[in-house]
Amino acid sequence: MDITVVGEGVVMAEPDILRLHAGVEVRRASAAESFAAARAAAARLAEALDRAGIAAQDVTTVELSLGPEYEAYPKVAAYRAVQGVEVVVRDVNRADHIIDTVAGVGEEARLNGVSFDLSDPAEALGVARVGAFRDAAAKAAQYAELAGRPLGRVVSVTEDLRMGPPVPMQRTMMAADEGNASFRPGRQALKVSVTLGYDFA
Repeated sequence: MDITVVGEGVVMAEPDILRLHAGVEVRRASAAESFAAARAAAARLAEALDRAGIAAQDVTTVELSLGPEYEAYPKVAAYRAVQGVEVVVRDVNRADHIIDTVAGVGEEARLNGVSFDLSDPAEALGVARVGAFRDAAAKAAQYAELAGRPLGRVVSVTEDLRMGPPVPMQRTMMAADEGNASFRPGRQALKVSVTLGYDFA
């Protein structure tokens, strides 16, 4: 006879990197003109990010498209070309500066959203695992007591990891010292669920 229980551990951690989704978009009379203009604008964006201190390996092309826009099908009004990138900003305090850098590229610049992440969640996940295991062990001990049976050894362990979206966080003194920064990473929930299987002795 055995018993299976589920325990949960949750740790709130402050993200330390920002992922900026940006790019360039142009419209020209011909497909060739549009694509050439988009590539030129994308090159200016890459140069601007480099000057702003963003490492080349932290810029990834995530979108490339070219196609017609119709005034009234089949009449083509223009050709639209888009090149999008994901920019990893490893210092969240510089987010405003990097975004201003993108906007400064020109009228072709586009900002398509941001997300926050943890560069190294290992420590926080370790704490969550401890909480999850202790939660499951406490439940198992309670069930064994209710059943009037001594609890045996752990015979199986299964883990499930979940990282939730950032949630708002109250301003700290450090944040207050950062002036009028418009970006706040909030806190991210790291949740570990563990399923433990025990023998009944």
